[in-house]
Amino acid sequence: MHPEIRRDAPGACPICGMALEPLEPKAEEGENAELVDMTRRFWIGVALTAPLLLAMLGEFVPAIDPMHRFGHAAVAWAQLALATPVVLWCGWPFFVRGWQSIANRSPNMFTLIALGTGAAWLYSVLATAVPSALPPSFRGEGGAPPLYFESAAVIVTLVLLGQVLELRARAQTSGAIRALLKLAPKVAHRVDAADRESDVELNFVAVADTLRIRPGENVPVDGVVLDGASHVDESLLTGEPDPVSKAKGASLSAGTTNGSGTLLMRAQRVGGDTLLAQIVRLVAQAQRSRAPVQRLADRVSAWFVPSVVVIAVVAAIVWALFGPPPQAANALLAAVSVLIIACPCALGLATPMSIMVGVGRGALEGVLIKDAAALERLEKVTTLVVDKTGTLTEGRPSLQRVLAGNGFDEADVLRLAAAVEDASEHPLARAIVAGSRLRAPQAAPLVGALGAAARARTRVVDFVADAGRGVSARVGGRRVAVGNEQLMSAEGVDVAALASLAADARAGGATAVFVGVDGRAAGVLVVEDAIKPTTSDAIEALRRAHVRVIMLTGDDEKTARAVGTALGVDEVIAGVLPQDKAATIERLQRAGQVVAMAGDGVNDAPALARADVGIAMGTGSDVAIESAPVTLVKGDLRGIARALLLSRATMRNIRQNLAFAFGYNALGVPIAAGVFYPALGLLLSPALASLAMSLSSVSVIGNALRLRTVKL
Repeated sequence: MHPEIRRDAPGACPICGMALEPLEPKAEEGENAELVDMTRRFWIGVALTAPLLLAMLGEFVPAIDPMHRFGHAAVAWAQLALATPVVLWCGWPFFVRGWQSIANRSPNMFTLIALGTGAAWLYSVLATAVPSALPPSFRGEGGAPPLYFESAAVIVTLVLLGQVLELRARAQTSGAIRALLKLAPKVAHRVDAADRESDVELNFVAVADTLRIRPGENVPVDGVVLDGASHVDESLLTGEPDPVSKAKGASLSAGTTNGSGTLLMRAQRVGGDTLLAQIVRLVAQAQRSRAPVQRLADRVSAWFVPSVVVIAVVAAIVWALFGPPPQAANALLAAVSVLIIACPCALGLATPMSIMVGVGRGALEGVLIKDAAALERLEKVTTLVVDKTGTLTEGRPSLQRVLAGNGFDEADVLRLAAAVEDASEHPLARAIVAGSRLRAPQAAPLVGALGAAARARTRVVDFVADAGRGVSARVGGRRVAVGNEQLMSAEGVDVAALASLAADARAGGATAVFVGVDGRAAGVLVVEDAIKPTTSDAIEALRRAHVRVIMLTGDDEKTARAVGTALGVDEVIAGVLPQDKAATIERLQRAGQVVAMAGDGVNDAPALARADVGIAMGTGSDVAIESAPVTLVKGDLRGIARALLLSRATMRNIRQNLAFAFGYNALGVPIAAGVFYPALGLLLSPALASLAMSLSSVSVIGNALRLRTVKL
């Protein structure tokens, strides 16, 4: 349960005593050795404890009281024979963990269980073997000291029941990881150069292998479609229910399900490098992490167990001095009851159970949460800052028009601009280059003097990229600049003659890119990036969640405002350079806002890091997944709304669990200590205290599991 604890085999955490979580999740649950062992001990405990309950019931129903039939001594030895295996064998793991807690100076719930059951059993053994050694204050009616074999056995059996239920519930919380792992098929259909197909185990698939995916099969690795067309269900990776159309050139992710068509693909990422494997690692890592709210439980636990021991001792002293006869026996009874009912197992489960379930649920919705701290911070977000390209829009801009200035030809303007942009990785650059290739006829191979002359005309040298402004270079001896007004001004290009053309394009939400050639305004390239069809719904969902949405972009003011108005965002901040986005985030934070930033995880990295919560719009790349504590596998703003709802539901669930655990102990400890006995005659037996303790743990577990069905 503590992330810093690493072991090479299953076992108990030396800090809290709870079962350790596996570092490497597996698709098949397999046999849980600890669950099998605890279950065996529980059923043996039930079989041996059932007869002991007759002695307890006999106090209330004299007709079935074995003491009257067989005598105190005979019954005492029978109880000793039945209870000893339950306490010493069935409960042995609790004594081991209790001793480890003392040796490691980290008292926990097993410290109290070991002290309580050990004290009850040892006293009962002494009262059975040498009753005369006990002082009169331990003797009840008839002169015989009371026995607590049944209480010790019942406590052990009920704690075992709680452990079995907890282990089963924790196995269920890993169901999301197993569901993801099972998505990858065990066998892939590899196709060789002669088009011969053979089945190979997934471990033997290599990068660049050609694989065939038949209808209804799961994609084995990440790659790209070489041939065929189909629709692929990506819902278990992205949370989006609609199948996605796939054709030649489209990307495929391992674990997604092919529809009715047959696809031929080239493997690009295999084994642990696939998106599916990265998701599984992140989910497992997040489930082992600890939320800041857990510090509250840790601080309480640090003083809680020693305080309970002190309360138990004080209760015993008060009962021994002022309680009704037999004083010493009642003092022991009160002390054991306090130790058992105060067992902080519910407190220990309150946070980790909710985190495990919440993170797993997020993975199934396409929301990857890297650590529990991010999940907690996300709940407090008041402002969401989003980039435009690739976040609000498709991120696939396309060249719509080429507008040439006086003295320039459209084809020449586009050729020169594309030659410069070909060296850039910016989405606008790729759109310009792609548009140039679509508009230009397929060139024949360049040979001889003609080829040399053509290559000389398009040779690019002195390339410079000015972040947030554009690019410039020399193309065939001509100085070419492609970018915004700031770049044109720096290059000494007067674009006043093209201003009206650019303004018209921007008014429609498109981006206007100026082209300057040899210090003259050569033209305007109009590039448009379509708004995602889901963006409007996502912004409306965020508005319902009382989150303010700000669009922060390096695009032109008019273009940005046209998009912002169409979507109804709360504020538009345009013309911001990548290096200045983090400063904008900081300004919002100084104004008292808790800021989440959603971007592509590359250009927006400084702003993502500066935000209270960075959210990467995932594209399946390592950069996107590693750049922020939260990643949306599908680059869809609706995922942010789901992440916010999940965070709020998880934190609400944790607070419910903590309130229940604290409230339970605040009420249970005084009752067990006998505070209400003088006024109400209310006293709690150790067995009932153990039952209450087990029920509190079950309640916390059940409440945490509700997160699996919460509506997002």
